[in-house]
Amino acid sequence: MIASSHRPTAWPTVATTVRWAAAFAWLAALAYLLLAFDVLGAGGLEADEGSAAVVFVAAACYAIGGLLITLRRRWLWIAGAVMNGLVLLMFFSVYAERPSILLSSGGLATKGPQVLLALALLALVVRRR
Repeated sequence: MIASSHRPTAWPTVATTVRWAAAFAWLAALAYLLLAFDVLGAGGLEADEGSAAVVFVAAACYAIGGLLITLRRRWLWIAGAVMNGLVLLMFFSVYAERPSILLSSGGLATKGPQVLLALALLALVVRRR
């Protein structure tokens, strides 16, 4: 038997976490695009005039954020975690009384990757001091 000096670790490497975080950001961007093109539903939420632009801006922000995550700058991870946290806080506080929106295909498809993104960014910020 050949001895190996490689020991498994409980935490994934920083590089792996960066890739996962970027993938979650891009998945959120894709979900916002699908929401904008009415592929995903929003639980009966009526779109106001000009609200499609907000969804496209959100998709662009998450796509650009995914690219910025790969730069491996801690301050960018912190800024991304704060902004993403504010988006999640706003969504859950505004639609807390409307489960049809919270549990809609659009709500789940956008917030699922955003929650996972928040966890990945927090792991990166805490791990790399």
